[in-house]
Amino acid sequence: MAAKRDIAKRHRVIIVGAGFGGLWAARHLKGAPVDIILIDQRNHHLFQPLLYQVATASLAPSEVAWPIRSMLHDRKDITTMLGTVVGVDPAGRTVRLADGSAVSYDTLILATGARHSYFGHDEWEAVAPGLKTVEDATALRSHILLAFEEAERETDPVRQQALLTFVIVGAGPTGVELAGTIADLAHDTLPRDFRTIDTHETRVLLLEAGPRVLNGYADSLSDYAKRALEKLGVEVRLDAPVTQIEHGAVTVGGQRVAAQTVIWAAGVRASPAAEWLGVPADRNGRIIVEPDLSIPGHPEIFAVGDTIAVQMPDGPPVPGIAPAAKQEGRFVAETIHRRLSGASGPHAFRYHHQGSLAQIGKRKAVADFGWLKLRGAAAWWLWGIAHIYFLVGVRSRLSVALTWLWIYTRNQRSARLITQAEDKAAVD
Repeated sequence: MAAKRDIAKRHRVIIVGAGFGGLWAARHLKGAPVDIILIDQRNHHLFQPLLYQVATASLAPSEVAWPIRSMLHDRKDITTMLGTVVGVDPAGRTVRLADGSAVSYDTLILATGARHSYFGHDEWEAVAPGLKTVEDATALRSHILLAFEEAERETDPVRQQALLTFVIVGAGPTGVELAGTIADLAHDTLPRDFRTIDTHETRVLLLEAGPRVLNGYADSLSDYAKRALEKLGVEVRLDAPVTQIEHGAVTVGGQRVAAQTVIWAAGVRASPAAEWLGVPADRNGRIIVEPDLSIPGHPEIFAVGDTIAVQMPDGPPVPGIAPAAKQEGRFVAETIHRRLSGASGPHAFRYHHQGSLAQIGKRKAVADFGWLKLRGAAAWWLWGIAHIYFLVGVRSRLSVALTWLWIYTRNQRSARLITQAEDKAAVD
C-alpha cells in the first residue's frame, strides 16, 4: 500500500468551517504550494438558502447537504477532519479541538459562521427554535407536521386553534420564505389529507419589529412581498417587537397569542471566534477585520462569512449572505496565493453585489438587482433557476428541479416525514 502523504512538509493552511466561505477558500487554493486541513464539526456542507424548504417538507435533507469528503475527494492537497474547534492560540499558531488535541498552522482561515441571537433572551431558544442546521430543519419539520396531527385528534377548539397557529418572528428573507411556504403547505397540500380539521383555518403570523418586511430590498419589492403574503393568508404585523415567548404563547404589542409553534428568524450572532482571539468585534460578535480580511495584529489569520463585519469604503456593510461569503473565501485564497508567490502592494477586499432573491410563495418571489427589479412569477422562475444552478452536482439539481415541478403542478410534498418522535412533547 502506498504511504500516506506527509502533510507537514509544506505551508499548512487550516480552514475552520466548511460553509460557503471556507469551501470556496479551499477550492480557490487549488494549485497553491500548500497543504490544507479543513475542519468542521459536521461531515457535510449545507446549502443554507434552501434549508427552510427542508423544515417545511418541500425538500429532503440529502438534497441540500453533501458529504464534505465526497465533495473534495479528488483534492489530494486537502485533509478533511471532523472535529469541533474550541479555541485558537495565535502565539503558538495552533487551533484547539474539543477532544483536547491541537493542530498547528502557518495560515488560518476562520469560516465559523453564526448562531441564533435572541437579543438577551436566551431562554426563548427552548420554545422558539431557529434554523441553521440540518438538525434544526428536521426537528422543525417534525414539529410542524405533528402540530397538524395533534390538531386532528384534539376536541377542545381553543387548544386546536393554538395547534394550528404558527408564529414566525422576523420578516427577513428566512421569515418571509417560512411564512409563505407554511401557508402553502396548509392551504394547498394538506386539506385533502385530514378529516377532522380544515387546514385552511391555519393561522400563520409573521412578526417584525421594524417598519417593513425584507429590509434591505427596494421599497416597492418590500410592499409587494407584504401584499403577496397577506394574499396567501399570512398575517403580517410590522413595528411589532416580541416582548415574551413562553411555551404555547407569544406576547406582542401587549397581546398574548396562543401558538404551539414559534419559529425564530429575527437575528444571528457570530461564532465565538472573536473571543478565541481576543480581538475587537461588533455588537453581534463579528470580528472587525482589516481590509484584506486578516485579523488585526495577526496577518497570518483570516476570517470570512458571518464571522466578520466588513465595512466597504464607498458603501454599506457587506451583507451576511452566501454570495458574499463565497467572494470573501475566494479573495482570501487569492491573497494567500499572492503572498506565497512574493507579490506585494495594497490588496483590499471589494464586494460585488449580485442581487437579492426571496421566495414568497409557490409562484411568487422578488428579485432586486439594483438596476432591475422583478416580482411575481418571473422572479419566482429566476429564483428557482438561480438556486438550482448553485446546488452541488447534477443529481441534486435534477432532483430539486423535479421536486419543485411536482409541488408546482400537483401540490404534493413527498418529504412530509415525522422522523423525530421526541418532538411530540413539544406540541403536547
